[in-house]
Amino acid sequence: MRLSPDDMIFWRYGFLKLNGTIVFTWALMAVLAIGSKLVTRKLSTDLERSPWQNLLEIIVTGIEKQIADVVLRNPSKYIGFLGTLFLFIDLASLCAIIPGYEPPTGSLSTTAALALCVLVAVPFFGIKEQGLVGYLTSYTEPTLIMLPYKSISEHSRTQALAVRLFGNMISGTRIIAILLIF
Repeated sequence: MRLSPDDMIFWRYGFLKLNGTIVFTWALMAVLAIGSKLVTRKLSTDLERSPWQNLLEIIVTGIEKQIADVVLRNPSKYIGFLGTLFLFIDLASLCAIIPGYEPPTGSLSTTAALALCVLVAVPFFGIKEQGLVGYLTSYTEPTLIMLPYKSISEHSRTQALAVRLFGNMISGTRIIAILLIF
C-alpha cells in the first residue's frame, strides 16, 4: 500500500520524473476543463435547460450560499476561486473509488500548493476589497502589537490547511480501501 501517489513513478529520465500526483492532477484538470466546456457550451436562460446546466446551477448556488454564510458579503466575487478549489477537491475525492486512481490531494505537495493558492488569494481579495492601506492596517488592529501575531496566523493557517486536507484525504482513502477489502 502506497502512502502517497508520489511513490507511483510512471516515467523517469535523470532527475526528471513523472509521478502519480502529476499524472492524476493533470487528468483531473483535463476532466474539469473538458467537462466545463461541454456543460457550458449551450447555456440557456429559458425554462428549457439541460440536466447538466441544472446540476451546474445547483452546485454554483450551493457554493455561493456557503460563501455568503461565512463571508456575509457578495459571494460572486469569490465564486471563481473558491468554486474551482471546491470542484477540484471534491472530484479528487469522488474519483478515489475508481480502481487504480489515487487522488492527487493524497500528496502533501498538492495540498501545500492549494494552501499556497489560498495564502496568495487572501491578501489579493483583501487588497481588492479594502485597498492596500486598509488591508495592511487590518494587521495592526486593534493595536500595533498584533502585527507579528496576525502575520504568524496567516502562515500557520496555510500550513494547517495543507496538513488537514492531506490527513483527511489519506484517512478517507485508507478507510475506503479497508471497507473494500471486507
